[in-house]
Amino acid sequence: MNSAAPASGRLMAYGCLALSMSLVGAYVALSKPLVAAFPVLLLAWLRFGIAALAMPHWLKRGADEPPMTAHTRWLVFLESFLGNFLFSICMLYGVSMTSAVSAGVIMASIPAVVAVASWLFLRERITVRIGLAIACAALGIGLLALSPAHAPASTDAAKSSMPWLGNLLVFCAVLCETAYAVIGKSLTGRLGPKRIASLINLWGFVLSMPFGIWFALSFDFGAVHGGIWALLAVYALAASIWTVWLWMTGLRHVPAAQAGVFAVMLPVSAAFVGVLVLGENLSAPQLIAFALALAGVVLATWPGRRT
Repeated sequence: MNSAAPASGRLMAYGCLALSMSLVGAYVALSKPLVAAFPVLLLAWLRFGIAALAMPHWLKRGADEPPMTAHTRWLVFLESFLGNFLFSICMLYGVSMTSAVSAGVIMASIPAVVAVASWLFLRERITVRIGLAIACAALGIGLLALSPAHAPASTDAAKSSMPWLGNLLVFCAVLCETAYAVIGKSLTGRLGPKRIASLINLWGFVLSMPFGIWFALSFDFGAVHGGIWALLAVYALAASIWTVWLWMTGLRHVPAAQAGVFAVMLPVSAAFVGVLVLGENLSAPQLIAFALALAGVVLATWPGRRT
């Protein structure tokens, strides 16, 4: 009788999840000019600080929200430390040592890792279609791993003597993103999306403050031109406000394992920004791999048979 309402709500949730991960992928790729201009730990502190100025009104508890318990506070801290602060550090250092396309290759493993974690910690059942979607993501990773990503010779990634360390740090970011999805699913039943976004950003600001102040004391802010400051502002708003709110809004209506499939939009977005904006190259096998990733999203979101 009212099946249209749940269907429309489900489609809205899918759209929020897809847009969130697409924005994450875009700012991951665009962070390469930022890590060239700022020390990573100073950049993280500035990001959290700019976002904190934009959403103090989101900290207020909603009328329909219960008071936070000690367990909820602990989950908020872990969500910020693992999925916000540590993710930013690993990702920013990682992309400074490797190409955006290579980072996209590794980030494509998120759906499978999230599915396993949601099965282990949330006891969510992985359906056949979700399993096939994860398999598509895994096939895409394998194909991308066999076809090396080529960046222009002038990029920082090409000059890096330790691309393996950059790739390792990006994989650590994958684990952090997995924790973000699983813990976030628990939080969405306790707090509203806006309050979650503001609280974890505030924790990120506090955690990064000692490092940020240390680097700020010796940093020449006058040497940073206006374009980089504008990019920093967009990066801060996207990373701490828009993507978090979109993800938590969608996650309220979708199981964590199914939501994790939308993480394939992150490497797709990162790679295409790397190609279109940063001048990196995308090969035919990589295009096939991303097509597999998108096929996984279709499998995960295709409406099931109604009884």
